[in-house]
Amino acid sequence: MSDAGPARGLADFLTGELGDQVTISDLRFLSAGARRRNIAFTATAGDTPRRLVATVVPPAVELMPVGAEAGVRELARAHGVPVPAVVATCTDTSYVGEPFLISEHIDGETVPRRVLRTLAAAGNAEQTARQWGAAMARLHAIDPARAPESVPAAGADPAAEHLAEVAAVVGELLPDRPVFALALRWLEKRLPGPPPRPALVHTDMRNGNLIVSAQGLRAVLDWEGTQRFGDPMRDIAWPALRMWRFREDAQEFGGFAGRDTFVSGYEEAGGTFDLDRFRWWKVMGTLYWGAGLAQQAAAHLDGTVRDIVMAASGRRVSEIEWDLLMQIRPTAKA
Repeated sequence: MSDAGPARGLADFLTGELGDQVTISDLRFLSAGARRRNIAFTATAGDTPRRLVATVVPPAVELMPVGAEAGVRELARAHGVPVPAVVATCTDTSYVGEPFLISEHIDGETVPRRVLRTLAAAGNAEQTARQWGAAMARLHAIDPARAPESVPAAGADPAAEHLAEVAAVVGELLPDRPVFALALRWLEKRLPGPPPRPALVHTDMRNGNLIVSAQGLRAVLDWEGTQRFGDPMRDIAWPALRMWRFREDAQEFGGFAGRDTFVSGYEEAGGTFDLDRFRWWKVMGTLYWGAGLAQQAAAHLDGTVRDIVMAASGRRVSEIEWDLLMQIRPTAKA
């Protein structure tokens, strides 16, 4: 897709949406977004410029319709979660070739290492972590039945459901890795059961999906993985995994704050933290990530266990095994 291509398509679409001739300038592709393409631009209608971002969603990676994602984002924003306002959605592929949604542009950093540098320079890592925890608590306070029906719903027992899915991948791709087998047994013995209060969960609210500035948390991004009726402790455990600390391992949440700070923000905003469930989901998330690395490797190889583990993604499986052992060892702290 050329710069001229999306510029023309976006101008035509917004002209129809806003009822005034729109011109597009300052268009640039953003580095954020592993599966989806984010395009920042300025849209000018009359004499009024607006800085916007288009998120283009190829059908191959679509987890929910763009209209449903827009709906859940606006629902979260209405309940105090910092989310860029949605301006419009489009399912007509004639404009830019794929469905997209357009949001207000929010200034700040999204690249994790830049986030860490920004917070270190501003000295507001603790404040940002509390804001992050509060944002998650406000999301979890929303009645999940209010989300669009096309937002995927977890099963009656999200933990058991997720474990079964990951166990199938481990059994197929990593059957002879004893640490994975040990972690599966650990998880099976400690299944927490259905959550006391199922929630609307983001599933990926971690460093890399946040907009952060010197003033703190500005916005939460990437809502395509949202689920209805999920376990809120899944949401809290995921951003605490080591791979989201970006070499700042001493700071459990995002590489810039400890658990106590994040949890204090969560509880002050009305959330209820469950340490046992958090620990279970943290081990589950680590196992899930390891299984995902194996799937990435298998997608490019013949699929033998040895080839998978020796591939670039597969070599990181050993890092996951270390993380799992540290988390489930008898002397491990939650």
